[in-house]
Amino acid sequence: MFLKVQLPWNVIIPAESLDTKGLMLQKSIIIRLLDDFSTKKATKDLGYFLAVTTLDHIGEGKVRQHTGDVLFPVFFSCVTFKPLRGEILEGVVHKILKHGVFLRSGPIENIYLSNQKMSDYKYVPGENPIFMNDKLSKIEKDVVVRFSVIGTKYIEVEREFQAVVSLEGDFLGPVS
Repeated sequence: MFLKVQLPWNVIIPAESLDTKGLMLQKSIIIRLLDDFSTKKATKDLGYFLAVTTLDHIGEGKVRQHTGDVLFPVFFSCVTFKPLRGEILEGVVHKILKHGVFLRSGPIENIYLSNQKMSDYKYVPGENPIFMNDKLSKIEKDVVVRFSVIGTKYIEVEREFQAVVSLEGDFLGPVS
């Protein structure tokens, strides 16, 4: 699910980047905020950070004692993406194993679809293995699949989510 959230952040501007013109200061703050924001990646509560939409407030700068850098408290709005249980998403197949399929959807790299959660489909081994059902619908590498999220897990060390998904439900499966 996409969320719009407002976050507080502390932006540190090196002393050598400061200028007497306020416009350059605001530009420096925005550039530094975007740099810091891009390295954050994701949190358990908010999901993946996708984009800063607005810079809502820049607080008064405080000079740091030993370095001369200036710390500005800021508030900004951003868009995040967090996979939720029961949500319908689409992903692209990138690996097929005998026991299931791995997909990618947006920023989520590890989505697992077990063969037990796609009961109509049977594994067909070969050089390019696939899953196929009686109606000749195929799940193969690089195919887009619509699925329902059963559960998610946040991996703190890697700052990313993993998801387990299912094809059990109406209008789920390969998208043509």
